[in-house]
Amino acid sequence: MSTSRASLPVRIWRFYYEGFRSMTVGRYLWAMIIFKLIIFFFVIKLFFFPNVLKTDYDNDVDRAEAVRTALTSPRGE
Repeated sequence: MSTSRASLPVRIWRFYYEGFRSMTVGRYLWAMIIFKLIIFFFVIKLFFFPNVLKTDYDNDVDRAEAVRTALTSPRGE
């Protein structure tokens, strides 16, 4: 066993770096996956997580008070 052996994180990095560097079809597939994820999360954020605090309260003080109240009050009140 050689004493000049690289550390585990360096070997892992080299493994993935060499693998991605030698890809041909894989690069296109990874680009499609990343593109779809960006679109998917944008659509989810846009339609399913509206900014309720911004629409219900006019300023940051009122928003902070609403969050503080929601976090500290018992459920059902």
